[in-house]
Amino acid sequence: MKKTTLAIAVGLLLVAHSSTAKSSSLTVEQRLQLLEERLISAENRAQTAEKEVQQLKAQQIADRKEIKAVQENVEVQSVTPKSETVKNATTPALSLSGYGDLKVYGDVEFNMDAESRHGSIISNQDDSNERWDLNGRILLGFDGMRKLQNGYFAGFSAQPLADMHGSMNLDDAVFFFGQEQDWKVKVGRFEAYDMFPLNQDTFVEHSGDTANDLYDDGHGYIYMMKEGRGRSNDGGNFLMSKQIDNWYFELNTLLEDGTSLYNESDYHGRNMEQQKNVAYMRPVVSWSEGAFSVAAAMESNVVNNAYGYYDVNGRFIDQSDRTGYGMTMTWNGLKNDPENGVVFNLNTAYMDASGEEDFTAGANALWHRFELGYIYAHNKIDEYNGMVCDNDCLFDEAGTYDIHTIHASYQIPNVMDMQNFNIYLGAYWSKLQGDSSASSDDDRYGGRVRFKYFF
Repeated sequence: MKKTTLAIAVGLLLVAHSSTAKSSSLTVEQRLQLLEERLISAENRAQTAEKEVQQLKAQQIADRKEIKAVQENVEVQSVTPKSETVKNATTPALSLSGYGDLKVYGDVEFNMDAESRHGSIISNQDDSNERWDLNGRILLGFDGMRKLQNGYFAGFSAQPLADMHGSMNLDDAVFFFGQEQDWKVKVGRFEAYDMFPLNQDTFVEHSGDTANDLYDDGHGYIYMMKEGRGRSNDGGNFLMSKQIDNWYFELNTLLEDGTSLYNESDYHGRNMEQQKNVAYMRPVVSWSEGAFSVAAAMESNVVNNAYGYYDVNGRFIDQSDRTGYGMTMTWNGLKNDPENGVVFNLNTAYMDASGEEDFTAGANALWHRFELGYIYAHNKIDEYNGMVCDNDCLFDEAGTYDIHTIHASYQIPNVMDMQNFNIYLGAYWSKLQGDSSASSDDDRYGGRVRFKYFF
């Protein structure tokens, strides 16, 4: 402060000297009086500036406190008149814990379907050969995430579903934690690594078996490495993963009622009885470089005598021995060229189960929003204990059966210039062929219009 005052005084002396040279009418006393007044004025201006700096710093501190308070207590906009809300004990507000980020989002998916009844799993049979259907759901998602500066993170995801038929369901309900680009643990309801991607999956049905992850006795089975993947209605997942450069390792464990795999618990003409839960172990190894990635995996139930049936002698026969293998290769050209890139998948899977072997292979490609794919499935059933299903069964004895499926889809993007609104057109054709006398060749086909809206 003293240095500042001295500098101002020196400057004033120079100014005074210049003024004196121009006007010699002022006495020495007058010039000293004028210089003193200017010095006092300069000191007052310096003190005022210092006070303004202090006030500015105080204002910044107050602003930071106000911003923090707003972040921790976000007021909710309401259409209720203020005259009504003033009656409340407290002002309506949405309070956040402050531990991390919260994301709320939604996904609308409604379908208009038209398809033949041939080969479908339908309980009520009539004379009609066609099915017209409206179906779909609205998903409301809640994702929470907290990240620390050292790379550790923890979070959750909950995705309730409201379908068109008035039922409430659930997609994902998962808790996870780990370290970025290193390791991760997930527990709850979710799907593990996709070992049989279908690309732009809009409408892919199959002759005989309409649910890719559900075995329907007497209809054939399209095995796609999904038995131990998760999102089960009868159990939960525990997954551990590790990322090392281009390598990704994953081990998923699924605990559930194993008989839920079979429609109405029927397998090879017998009704399965549960003894204990199954435990599917599903290790996956993946390597990726640029647009190319390849993954190999297996899944196997490691619990003996989890379910089965009793023979005529009262002896329990285990039917829960199931081990599957799979491999998938992907080229995703959209990473480098979002407009003209090609996405290509080549998938294969093999299941070795009690009294049955299943092999599936498929390929699909996507270019300029148009997708085309083919799936081949081969079932070899070694033993069958007669027919327990209705007359809509396609076979009721041991033998080999093949299923051929072609599927296609096209995306109409940005409907009404909205990037979050797309329409998909999908179609499929599928045929089952068998070599046993009891089998009946069957084909099935259908089309779909899907409305997809994100919010």
